[in-house]
Amino acid sequence: MQNKPVALITGANQGIGLQIAKDLVAHGFTVLVGSRNLERGEDAAKEVGPDAHALQLDVTDQASIAAAAERIRSEIGRLDVLINNAAISHAGKPGRSPEEITKSSLPSNVSLDEVRAVWETNVFGVLAVTQAMLPLLREAPAARIVNVSSGVGSLTMNSDPSFPFRSHFSPVYPASKTALNAMTLAMAIELEPTGIKVNAVSPGFTKTNLNNYAGTETVEEGASEAVRVALLGSEGPTGTFTHANGTYPW
Repeated sequence: MQNKPVALITGANQGIGLQIAKDLVAHGFTVLVGSRNLERGEDAAKEVGPDAHALQLDVTDQASIAAAAERIRSEIGRLDVLINNAAISHAGKPGRSPEEITKSSLPSNVSLDEVRAVWETNVFGVLAVTQAMLPLLREAPAARIVNVSSGVGSLTMNSDPSFPFRSHFSPVYPASKTALNAMTLAMAIELEPTGIKVNAVSPGFTKTNLNNYAGTETVEEGASEAVRVALLGSEGPTGTFTHANGTYPW
């Protein structure tokens, strides 16, 4: 049995996920770097250090998810924190600007195939991974689940005409995060009696591959809230949606 607490981070081979891995190792965790591409995951784990281990995990592939859960069970024997970080912003032609993506993502013209592809990762993938990892998490003394969401998924904020990202609200990425928030609340309600805390966090507009590096915040800033919530004590909240600057409305 692994003596250190263990955290699994999906999509951890780059960006915010990689930074979360580095931060949790600094807090004494053994970190599993979930990555669709094992080679990239191994490179990322080397960058993090000896307490990080690559784990092949494609959140859209049920066989990959099951194999990852079995490997954690057989090789490590515990899981204390699950951070559902893997996400895609679009499934269309790569290299498009945020403006181009917005124009092609309107309810009137968006491709249903693109909506399905993004939701498959951002929504259904989160639920699938969580279900697979729950048996391990239920055995942990103080398990935590963190779903990496986005402020652009807030229905309350998008309802406000002054919200600066309102024109970008679409059925693709933003609505996938709205659905993820609903999943988070559903998980939190079911698991509250067990002591497992489930929360959603927004990293903010972070400079990553997700937005073609158009973001304004660093990955260190973007990772900070996920790390804080992953380390919540027994008196910490569950079923919340927060950013480093405070609570976001659903």
